[in-house]
Amino acid sequence: MSKTYVFYNPLAGNGACSEEVKRLGQLYKEDAEFCDMTAPETYGSVLGSIKPDDRLVICGGDGTLNRIVNLPTPLPECEILYYPCGSGNDFAHDLGKNRLDEPFPINQYLKDLPTVTVKGRTCKYINGIGYGIDGYCCEVGDKLRETSDKPVNYTGIAIKGLLFHYKPTTATVTVDGVKHVFEKAWLCPTMNGRFYGGGMNAAPEQDRLHNETQSVMLFHGAGRIRTLIAFPSIFKGEHVKKTKMVTILKGKEIKVEFDSPRALQIDGETVLDVKEYTAKAPQ
Repeated sequence: MSKTYVFYNPLAGNGACSEEVKRLGQLYKEDAEFCDMTAPETYGSVLGSIKPDDRLVICGGDGTLNRIVNLPTPLPECEILYYPCGSGNDFAHDLGKNRLDEPFPINQYLKDLPTVTVKGRTCKYINGIGYGIDGYCCEVGDKLRETSDKPVNYTGIAIKGLLFHYKPTTATVTVDGVKHVFEKAWLCPTMNGRFYGGGMNAAPEQDRLHNETQSVMLFHGAGRIRTLIAFPSIFKGEHVKKTKMVTILKGKEIKVEFDSPRALQIDGETVLDVKEYTAKAPQ
């Protein structure tokens, strides 16, 4: 007899996931086994017991998906669904879904993922690698979260960073062996999907199902005020029209180097003091 396993991340959605996942108890009733993804046994005895005719529902945000695809053991050969209840939900947004939409199948999106190497560690990523002021926002947000349980206002952090605190760098971007240098680089993400950072449409033409190449996008060359004025256009993908300060390059292997260390984020998970990263499309 088939069974439904619900893996949920209680830390997702600023801690609201545990409550919101209760909706699925009404949907799947007595057929479901709910498993806390922060408990070690979830990846030990439970994950290994899932059969091909079972169903796995993943509940959380983009960071939760990142954790799933980077497990040391293969995912079970069963139907995998996703219930978006994170704080950003960029993966769901990219697929035309909204927060707390009913679970939908995602098997095809978990195959053939790109990889990123940072500080000697290589992992897969779902949405994108943020480097620049977006990594700075994650760094500041993590510090605020340590001292307060209030929701973090990333937009406010970004505005203050653009106006006062964040210093742009010189970025050297090597795409399939061809080197490009950008002065005053504010933002330099490499994207597998279109969205990251809680709704920023950084790479409007990137297709995660046809990801033989990745897109690296740079906000560069302008001062604080011009960059601040232009920045909101990224949420609708209209920043690409600003060709004097926005550049998008596509390639199979993308290496980004900054002339001084900055925080970086991978699907929302922060890595501090990074001077370079290398992203590779699926082989």
